[in-house]
Amino acid sequence: MPTTIFEVMSKLAMQHQSVNLGQGFPDEEGPDSMKTLAGASVFDHHNQYPSLFGVPELRQAVARHSEAHQGVPCEWSTDTLITVGATEGIAACMLGLLNPGDEVIMFDPMYDSYVSMAKRAGATIRAVRLQLPDFSVPHEELRAAFSPATKLILVNTPHNPSGKVFTQAELQLIADLCCQHDVIALSDEVYEHLIFDGAEHVSLRKLPGMMERTLRLGSAGKTFSFTAWKVGWVTGPAALIAPVAKAHQFLVFTVPSSLQRAVAHGLDNESSFYLNLGSELSRKRALLAPKLEALGLTVLPGQGAYFLVADVSKFLREGEDDTAFCIRLTVEAGVTLIPISGFYVTANPPKHLVRFAYCKEDVKLHNAVERLQAYFSKDL
Repeated sequence: MPTTIFEVMSKLAMQHQSVNLGQGFPDEEGPDSMKTLAGASVFDHHNQYPSLFGVPELRQAVARHSEAHQGVPCEWSTDTLITVGATEGIAACMLGLLNPGDEVIMFDPMYDSYVSMAKRAGATIRAVRLQLPDFSVPHEELRAAFSPATKLILVNTPHNPSGKVFTQAELQLIADLCCQHDVIALSDEVYEHLIFDGAEHVSLRKLPGMMERTLRLGSAGKTFSFTAWKVGWVTGPAALIAPVAKAHQFLVFTVPSSLQRAVAHGLDNESSFYLNLGSELSRKRALLAPKLEALGLTVLPGQGAYFLVADVSKFLREGEDDTAFCIRLTVEAGVTLIPISGFYVTANPPKHLVRFAYCKEDVKLHNAVERLQAYFSKDL
């Protein structure tokens, strides 16, 4: 498998000591109470293998969280599975549910793990390209992507890399097509609390006919800004959780129990942290976006996650694409971004868009803008 664009750009960022707005990890960390409890749990509980499904405390907290924030009830003892981050959850879902010859519908652009794991399971990818500039769902192309071989559709909302929040109408269309064609839905909702500007996150599993055919993915890394902990979860009907758990068993078997207990505490007792993420990210986007537009970049719409996509056509040199531009910017301007073409699997991706991760300290955002301003003024 090729080296990811994230690894390439992160290495360049370290080499050139740039301001790294590429990889999406927050500068601000989650509640101290969770750190304290994680440490105490090492001494207060045994340190042997917990259940492959996860410790009861976290599974119960995940079920409560699902019903409280999305109105989606879960039976914790059968409908929950704790994973090593949402990425392992994706892997377990693909390996547990797909067989060679199955078709999987995904929306382009997408998180790079999706395609890799579906192909590992032997599936064929049917990519539906979201329409620029707002990354809207093309209805007719989506309908045409469904076939008798379609086994699963993967939906990521709020969306990485665009920051798009799927609309109620788009989700309803997806739900209708899933029911019509008897297709399983894998709903990646790791950014569910990272929404703003009046957008509303609606879980696909909440829609009529989707309760028994949808698996939801969640992440403590995104919910609490503890990306190093790698604690995630899958919720869904027992009939779908069972084969996913079998794949999970032979991928990693289980998840560190001390971290699970800390995340359980956070879901139940630190809601103020994750419920305030949206307003804080809205403030940061409002800080960054107008400054980028003043420089001559065109900022595309976004209402969720912590990513901003910008059109840099004005600054591309002859023969230069988004990847070459990001490399040049890192080396010469000292600012690292991610080229959007790296998120596409279809041919001829757009090569004039870049992604900013703005989940950083304000001083870092200001520093990045100042460096860009100095560089572009010299370059022009």
